[in-house]
Amino acid sequence: MQIQINSDKNIDADTRLESYYTTLIKKSLNRFDDTITRIEVHFSDENSEKFGTDDKRCLIEARLKGRQPIVVTNTADTLEKSFSGSLDKMKRKLDTTFGKMRSH
Repeated sequence: MQIQINSDKNIDADTRLESYYTTLIKKSLNRFDDTITRIEVHFSDENSEKFGTDDKRCLIEARLKGRQPIVVTNTADTLEKSFSGSLDKMKRKLDTTFGKMRSH
């Protein structure tokens, strides 16, 4: 599984941040490792330098072997919370998708 971290110009995505989130993704989604070819994470700050609630956005896209990509998004007041929410949504969506496949 290849993991790519992207951010807009308002968020500094340094190597420490990329390493931290890559590790969390690998731990959380390792059971889907044989079906996911690539994970793309996109961080953005919806209102740039202005202060606001729920202005940090995290979009996670999972590209699957032989299937359409799955995309989830979450907004929160910090990057960590938006990432955590998106990762939880992705786990649930993958569980649902592959659970349905096993039952048919």
